Amino acid sequence: MEPRDMHARIARLDPEPVWRNFVAFNAVPRPSKKEEKALAYVEEFGKRLGLETFRDKGGNVIIRKPATPGMENRETVILQAHVDMVPQKEKGVDHDFEKEGIKMKIDGDWVTAEGTTLGADNGIGVAAILALLESKDIPHPPLEALFTYDEETGMTGAKKLEEGVLRGKIMLNLDTENDDELDIGCAGGIDVTARGTYQETEVPQDSEAWQITVKGLTGGHSGMDIHLYRGNANKIMNSLLHKVLEEGGHIARVEGGGLRNAIPRESEAVIILPASEARRILEELRALAADIAREQAVRDPGLQIEFSPASRPARMMAPADARKLVQAVYGAHNGVYRMNPAIEGQVETSNNVASVRAAGGEIEIGNLTRSSSESAKQDLVNALKSVFELAGYRVTTSGDYPGWEPDPDSRILDLMKNLYVELYRREPRVEACHAGLECGIVKNKYPDLDVISFGPTIWGAHSPDERVHIGSVKKFWDYLLETLKRVPERQEAPAE
Repeated sequence: MEPRDMHARIARLDPEPVWRNFVAFNAVPRPSKKEEKALAYVEEFGKRLGLETFRDKGGNVIIRKPATPGMENRETVILQAHVDMVPQKEKGVDHDFEKEGIKMKIDGDWVTAEGTTLGADNGIGVAAILALLESKDIPHPPLEALFTYDEETGMTGAKKLEEGVLRGKIMLNLDTENDDELDIGCAGGIDVTARGTYQETEVPQDSEAWQITVKGLTGGHSGMDIHLYRGNANKIMNSLLHKVLEEGGHIARVEGGGLRNAIPRESEAVIILPASEARRILEELRALAADIAREQAVRDPGLQIEFSPASRPARMMAPADARKLVQAVYGAHNGVYRMNPAIEGQVETSNNVASVRAAGGEIEIGNLTRSSSESAKQDLVNALKSVFELAGYRVTTSGDYPGWEPDPDSRILDLMKNLYVELYRREPRVEACHAGLECGIVKNKYPDLDVISFGPTIWGAHSPDERVHIGSVKKFWDYLLETLKRVPERQEAPAE
């Protein structure tokens, strides 16, 4: 089926207002840091409807819609979603995220994309808000739509949100990925980057160059999926490179991973082997690769580790510097660091060794450290800094954002919990997630906000396996509409 025909079919799914808007929005290129077209799209959408539409001083788009008749005295509700998406694609897929929309398809009960991330995170949330803004027969209180940007790589829109511009007292963040879950808290995060240099030496004449390729890992969200212990391409490659050095080989270059919020799926390295020892060393490496593949078979059934001849470069890493790099990556913690002692099964602190690059005498190692505890987050940052500084690298931190502390007295939580039981005859899961949500940042600027995050079921976010469950979008939409019907009346400010 042609993409245009498939997209038309997706646009007719139930609920049609949400899917139609999702298809239209997914035609807009919007990778993180390059989302101006998406901001312009939602801004023009609001203006076309004749609604109060503007950008705040931070560049976020805000659209206000009056209440439907009879609901004017209800609390104003802020509906919040981010317009950017994670631009990940399978190796060999030709797709320009800055110029092309997403090619979608229906796969059984799911909507997914053709070899790329789908953008359901957070495009479905955006689509639901747009559907509400254009609606003419859906009862709702006064609404403020808040469209932020660059959530995935820096929470930039939320951080730059103008204070004093929002009027609402309740905020519904539409960015959670399980339809039976209400999020009432989230982890904070910080980027940790190690940079260094290395000496290059000439490649010996009596040597062979080989490329090691690690690919086909499951990957996923570096917060929500970190507890699943999926393979990290940088760590797997580092194990192989350690073996290379142990057996007398050398490293010419390494390039692995990419986005900090995605568990790295791929890595490539060029190694130099003494010609007389190349066959033996390759046999050792293939044996190690087979062991790794067996160990990861359940979590990463698509893992492939390949060895292929490469053009011999002129220069390679000096042996001492190569050892430092491998030891530093080995020493850098990856995965769950500590579980939450107060919430069973909840990750408190973790790190994702997201990228490792060594080429042309320059080294860069990128990490994303997450925690719902500020002290534990700093403790892990210090541990990473210690390892990298011992290797002689410079360490910087950036993009620090706070977690979102649960509010036990939340009125909107009580309303939505009771409503969920009424609609679905069972309790929702009330959790503090290990992903980074914008809620904590917004709440820091608007301390009186009552905030909940929820959404449809999305699997594989931040990877080309991303998919959204069709039935859960209907469930999410119905739940959202029923919540808006029951928003409480506006509380009058006490007389002074």
